[in-house]
Amino acid sequence: MRVKKDYITMAIAIIIGAVFWFIPDIATAHCDTLEGPVVKTARSALDKGDITPVLKWVKKENEGEIKEAFKKTLAVRKQGNEARELADMYFFETLVRVHRAGEGAPYTGLKPGYAVEPIIVETDLALESGSADKLVKHVNDAVAKGIR
Repeated sequence: MRVKKDYITMAIAIIIGAVFWFIPDIATAHCDTLEGPVVKTARSALDKGDITPVLKWVKKENEGEIKEAFKKTLAVRKQGNEARELADMYFFETLVRVHRAGEGAPYTGLKPGYAVEPIIVETDLALESGSADKLVKHVNDAVAKGIR
């Protein structure tokens, strides 16, 4: 069973590589969207009051800045719904800005979730579920379109 899962993971990695090679426009990051993995982790961390899962998205030398922003966000969230929304957005923007800087990429603001290309969504789903069927279909369709 473990061998099969390893093959699935390897196949997904190869497919992702092929997609990014043949269709470079879709290789843009989605960590700067409100539905991307960085903000999803941040939402969960704020709800649980535990910063630990968020720290994987930043370099060690930037953890202090993120911890301070997290602490401030938790304090302000207690002041009502509007304050909570504002504090959460402050934390998301701070986290994504620091994360992007760690990648050497510019921060251009948070984008709505629908800014993510469908192939990227399918890639995330394939990694989460362990099934690459829908991803393979998307890749095949995209490559066929590119060839034509």
